[in-house]
Amino acid sequence: MTIEALVVVGSLCAALYGAFRWVGKAKELSPDPWGAEIERIIQDPDAVTLCHRCITPQAPDACFCPHCGTAVGQYNNYLPFVYIFSQGEVLRAGVTDRIRPSALTICGYLLYSLSAYLIFAPIYWYFLFRNLRRHDSRGPN
Repeated sequence: MTIEALVVVGSLCAALYGAFRWVGKAKELSPDPWGAEIERIIQDPDAVTLCHRCITPQAPDACFCPHCGTAVGQYNNYLPFVYIFSQGEVLRAGVTDRIRPSALTICGYLLYSLSAYLIFAPIYWYFLFRNLRRHDSRGPN
């Protein structure tokens, strides 16, 4: 019994040591994915704001994109009335757009729809999974 326990503990220690060495050899990544030139361009006062959905230039005080209707304002998530549109955009993306089908994303859509629309959440789930199956059957693009 003690020999088996020593073998298990030794194997776990060896695996843990190997994992620490593997992480220690990893290349250090910068938290900023862009260089100084891109940062300077983004922070330029004359930089044009773009819609994150259709890449259309926006007016500095716009709340919605005139081309696609997406909520693009700087303070949209702080304004109670406009916040509803931001929530709707997220939920609509789950049932109409191509989303990355990771476990975290799907759990997020399930829990968020359950908290926002308690009784109607199963209806949303039906459309969410139908969208995931539809994009899954097409294969990667």
